[in-house]
Amino acid sequence: MLTYPATLDYLFALHRFGVKLGLEAISNLLQHLNNPQHSYATLHIGGTNGKGSSAAMVAAMLQAGGYRVGLYTSPHLIDFRERIRVQGEDISEEHVCELTASLRGIADPLGSLTFFELTTAMAFQYFQDQEVDIAIIEVGLGGRFDATNVLDPLGVLITGIGLDHEIYLGQNLQAIAREKAGIIQRNVPVVLGKMSDNVAQVFEEKALIQQAPLSRFGKDFSISETGPTEFTYKGHRDIFPGLHMNLLGRYQMHNAACALALLESAKTERFPLSSAAIRCGLRDVSWKGRLEIVQHDPMVILDGAHNPLGAQALFDFLQSQLHDCPGRKIILVLGMMHDKNHAEYLQILLPLVDTLIVTQPHMNRAATVDELRQVVRRSDLDFYAIVEPWEAYCHAQVLARPSDLICVTGSLFLVGEISKHLIPPTSSFGKN
Repeated sequence: MLTYPATLDYLFALHRFGVKLGLEAISNLLQHLNNPQHSYATLHIGGTNGKGSSAAMVAAMLQAGGYRVGLYTSPHLIDFRERIRVQGEDISEEHVCELTASLRGIADPLGSLTFFELTTAMAFQYFQDQEVDIAIIEVGLGGRFDATNVLDPLGVLITGIGLDHEIYLGQNLQAIAREKAGIIQRNVPVVLGKMSDNVAQVFEEKALIQQAPLSRFGKDFSISETGPTEFTYKGHRDIFPGLHMNLLGRYQMHNAACALALLESAKTERFPLSSAAIRCGLRDVSWKGRLEIVQHDPMVILDGAHNPLGAQALFDFLQSQLHDCPGRKIILVLGMMHDKNHAEYLQILLPLVDTLIVTQPHMNRAATVDELRQVVRRSDLDFYAIVEPWEAYCHAQVLARPSDLICVTGSLFLVGEISKHLIPPTSSFGKN
């Protein structure tokens, strides 16, 4: 069996097969494993933004209710093991090595598996081995042909729709919605997050065809904000006043409402939750790299917003921070992937920014600093291009006054690289 570093080398090398939209290979692999994903209950969560946060909230509330819960999300920030969790604990290095070795030994007559196909199978098998009661599964890309779309879920949540991954999903919101609607299944309740009427119509039509009961944010359930992190939830049957969020940002309250609606809709007689469990789960949930404050004086925020929808949510939060601290300046450390809409992203955020430092995450898909430089449209901006992410972050620290705010954003990969320097390293299983 390979060591953990060698196992990761093998797994990450599978990225050479790129994105393969289709279910034949993953279905074949899971059949060899006797379909472990059918041995426990599941909830399936898709959408453009907010999938991971919503999944973490659902998992936290169920876990607070006394259930044994699996959570599968992507991508990871620092360590691959973050993708697969049981009871809030990352899969161990030993289990990653053992499961990878086992899956490599299974015949694959349809061709080479992609990274996401193999890791999805790993998660499903691990959850069976760990005897979870229920697993919360986040869609990787799209929905219809995503490797996770082999479930028989109790319920489906689609958090919202924005422009992202257009090369795979389509060039407009309706086309993207049609791809993401592919996770809606016959007679399975579906919850829709905040979205426009013309986008919601795509899901409503698919739900009608599938005879799937549908609940929509703002119509069938809603929230009333009573503080920066406090709100009242009004759902189908229940009203929960004075709920407190452990995650920052108004959009996280919307995500929490979607998480509650999913639990309320998805055959809750199998997994009843007390008010205390709901309150405890929301109060204690954590989700790194999303409006995560890692330092004060100056304030440092890590946020993985990487598309216009995420940029708008980040804008709203940063604007509130300027309001709370007159005279504060914002220093933006930005790195993005090549395939993102850099111009639209920056158009949203730059009105708030005093200093922009562009950098380049260590990824083949990363945009160069020159690419980012070309879309900056403000001549009065203090601008720096520093290729190495950690050097860019350190320069931001040099420039910042105690009252200022440093925001690292544009890509979860960039956030992960900076986080590695801020968190002590852990030992690896085995040696190279």
